[in-house]
This record gives sequence, structure tokens and C-alpha cells, in this order.
Amino acid sequence: MTFLLPIGNATAVARDLLIALAFIVAVTPAHARTAAVPTAEIEAQNEAIVRQAFEGWGAGRGNVFDLLSPNARWTIHGSGPVAGTYVGVEDFVQRASAPLVSRLASPLRPDVHHIWAAGDRVIIRFDASATTTSGAPYRNQFVWIFRMEDGSVVEAEAFLDLAAYQKVIDDNQPRKR
Repeated sequence: MTFLLPIGNATAVARDLLIALAFIVAVTPAHARTAAVPTAEIEAQNEAIVRQAFEGWGAGRGNVFDLLSPNARWTIHGSGPVAGTYVGVEDFVQRASAPLVSRLASPLRPDVHHIWAAGDRVIIRFDASATTTSGAPYRNQFVWIFRMEDGSVVEAEAFLDLAAYQKVIDDNQPRKR
């Protein structure tokens, strides 16, 4: 998947359109709930869970991927070798996350711009950066949309610049284990 943003003011417009689209998707009718918990309470709980996970990740303690249920479906939108849908945490980690992380000399650190909750969805817009094994910087922009059930992510959608992701894969050797 290649998700390239235009240059200049068009970048801000594209970003805002993507955020608006993510919000529209998030507020579409959710699956029927079996619990009688008010929607506002569920939204607040889900947002707090995700915010805490991102704060821990940013501080170097914890991993946001710990929120994934074992059978979570993770879709990376776009085209390219990593785009597609992964079923289960192991599938996602092995085929999408590990190839990138193994080529980073420093941990990937998020800089969260916004977290929104709507129904059972939580939308996170953030940047992340690290240093690659060749010493080059890696920076990317992300929008993730999580569908939550009982405090876990059961579905995730990711929007990012896959050209930047692929450049790290192509231009860097994996760390030695």
C-alpha cells in the first residue's frame, strides 16, 4: 500500500479528509450490544484503555499491541507487499510488524495527536519515529481505527505511508538476534 500525502496545504486537507472519513466510519451503527452499559460509558472506557496503552508505549513501557485479542483482524489499507488483512496477532506480528521492527535500531515511539472514541470504535492519529539499523531516521504518520470488545481490540484498520515503511524494509538489514 502506498499512502502518499500531497505537498503543502494539500497535505493538511488530505489529512483532515482522512480523519473525517475515519470518524464517519467510526460512528456508523455498531454491532448490537448484549450488555446494558450506556454508550458514553463504553466510549470513555475504550478511550481510556487505548490512551493508557499509547502513553505506556510512548514512555517505553508496555506495548499497544498487548490490546489485541488473540484472533484480532488487522487490515493495512493500500497497495504494496504489507497491505492486506492479517488474522490473529501472530500473523500480524510475523508478516507486518516484525519485518519493520527488526530493521529499527531504536524503539518506535508514538507522538499522539488525537484519540477519539465513538461507540465501540477508537480512532488514533499519531506520528511515530525511530532510527533504522543503517542509522537513518524513520518517520511515519498513522491513523488507526480500533473496534473494541470487552477492553480488547478485535478489529483494527491502519492507514500509513507504506512507501516509507517499504523503504525501511528495502534499505536496512535486520538486527542480529
